[in-house]
Amino acid sequence: MLILLFWWKGISEMVRLKSMLILLTIFLSYISIIAGEEEFSEALLLRPLPDRKVLSHFHFESKAPPTDTHGRHHHLFPKSIYQLVHKYHIREMELSFTQGRWNYEQWGGYDPIVSSNAKPPGVELWAVFDVPEDQVESFWKNLTHALSGLFCASINFLESSTAHTSPRWSFPLVSGNFRYGSLPRESVCTENLTPWLKLLPCRDKSGIAALMDRPSLYRGFYHSQRLHLVSDEFDLGERSLASSSGIVLEQTLTTVLQPNTFEAGMNAFDGLILQPSWSLSSLFGRKVYEKCSLSQSSSVYVHLEQNLVSKLKKGDISEGSWKNPAFEMSLPPVRVIKEQYGSVEEEKSILFEFSIENYTQSKPFDLGFRWKLPVRWSSQLAPLHASRFLMGSGNVGGAIAISLKTTKISDNEQCATAVDGKCFLRVSIFQVVPWYVKVYYHTLKIFVDGHIKYVEDIIEKVRVSPSEDKVSPGIMELMVRLACDVKSAVLTLEFDKVFEICLQNREIISTDCFHSKERIDKKRHMESLFMKWAS
Repeated sequence: MLILLFWWKGISEMVRLKSMLILLTIFLSYISIIAGEEEFSEALLLRPLPDRKVLSHFHFESKAPPTDTHGRHHHLFPKSIYQLVHKYHIREMELSFTQGRWNYEQWGGYDPIVSSNAKPPGVELWAVFDVPEDQVESFWKNLTHALSGLFCASINFLESSTAHTSPRWSFPLVSGNFRYGSLPRESVCTENLTPWLKLLPCRDKSGIAALMDRPSLYRGFYHSQRLHLVSDEFDLGERSLASSSGIVLEQTLTTVLQPNTFEAGMNAFDGLILQPSWSLSSLFGRKVYEKCSLSQSSSVYVHLEQNLVSKLKKGDISEGSWKNPAFEMSLPPVRVIKEQYGSVEEEKSILFEFSIENYTQSKPFDLGFRWKLPVRWSSQLAPLHASRFLMGSGNVGGAIAISLKTTKISDNEQCATAVDGKCFLRVSIFQVVPWYVKVYYHTLKIFVDGHIKYVEDIIEKVRVSPSEDKVSPGIMELMVRLACDVKSAVLTLEFDKVFEICLQNREIISTDCFHSKERIDKKRHMESLFMKWAS
C-alpha cells in the first residue's frame, strides 16, 4: 500500500509538471508573437556645427500593434503611454522639455531635424483628442495632471483656461479637437529626464541611451527632450485592421555640446582656427558597449550638411570618404548615404552610417572625428528670420511688433507658391497674449520694406479670439502672403494692460480710467468693425 501511494504521488507530480510546461510554452509563444509584432529602434545623429559645436540628436521609436488584434499586454511598448492613449482618447500628442534657445543663425533652421526639434524654452504640450467637443476640456485637464505626475513637472498648470488655447489652422499637420499650452518658465532638470528614459525598453543601461550622462547633457548650450505619439486606435471603424498601425511613440533628445578644444590650433597659412576634434567619450563621457538587445536596429550617423559638402568639394576633397585631407573618422562606416532637400543641381548632404551590432564590453564603440584642415561654412537657414519685441514706454500701453526678415538664401522658391505667375511666400503667424493684455486688433499695421501696406493686400486669412479677463488668453492667427523679393516685413498691434487701474475713494472704479472716454469709445467701435471683417 505504501509503495502504491508513492507511485501514485509520483505520477501526479509528473502530470502537474507536464501541465506547467505546457502552460509555460503557450505563454512564451504568446510573448514571442507579441514581441514579433512590436518594434523598437534606436539611432544617434552627430553633426558638426559652424560655431565649433556639435549637434547630437537621439531618436527612439516604439510601435505597438492595434489592441483589437493583439490585446492590451505589451512586451516592449511602455504601459503608461498605452494607458494614457486609451483613457484620454488621444489621437496625437507632443510634449517637450527644453533648456536654452535654438540659435537659428548659427545652427540652421531648414532641415527636418531642426524644424521638428527646435522648441521654445520650458514646457510645450499639444494634443488632439478623439472625443466630442464638449468633453475636450475635461480630457485636457485630466491629461495634464497625468503627465505632471508621470514626468515630475508642473504640467498641471496648463489645466487653467488662461494657460491653453485651441488654434484652428496654425498647426497644418494636425486636425480635430486640438489644444495647445506652454510654460516658458518651467525649469528642466534630471527629474524630467529619468521618467522619460524609463519609457525605453533598455532604459539607459545599454544601447545608445547609455551615452546619456546627465552632467554632459545639461552643461550643453541647448537641450530638448521630446515625446511625440500618434494613434489610430479609434479609427478602426473607418479603416481595416490590416492598415492600422496602432500606436507609434517617438522619443527624441536634441543637444548642442561644446567639444574639448585641446587638439584645436591655428593654421599657419591663413590664420583660420581648426574645428575641435571629438569622440563619443569626449562628448558624453561614456562609450557604447553593446546595443539594446530588444532593438531591431541600432545605428549612429555622422551628418555633413550641404554647405559643408560644398566647401569640401571646392577644395577638391572627396567628401564621401571617411579619410580625406580635411577630416578623418576613427572607424569605417558601413554605408554612405547622400540626402537631398533642394533642387537637383544643389549639393547633397552626406550621412555616414555606423552599426553597433557587433560591439561588446571588451570592444566598445567610441567613434572619433578629427579635423585636419580648417573649414569655414554656414548652416542652411530658413527663408525668413522672425523676431518679436515690444514698443512704447510706460506701464499703460504699448505695441507688439513681429519682424520678418529674409535670410537671402538662394532657394526661396522651394518654399514658395505661384499665384498668377508671381512667386509668393506664405507665412503662418500664431500669436498668444495673456488675458491681462488687451490687444486692439483693429490697429494692425503691416510695413513691407519700410512702406505701409493695406492689410487686405497682405493677409489671406485671419482668425482673432480676444482675451477675456481671468478666463482665456487672446489668440491671433494670420496667413500672410509675401512676395519672394521682399526683404523685410513688420506687423504691429497696439495693446493696453488691464491691471493698470486707478482708485477713487480707495475703490477700483474702472480699468479704463487712464484713457479718455472718446479714445475708449473709438477703440471699441473700431474693434467691433475689425471682428466683423475677420469673421
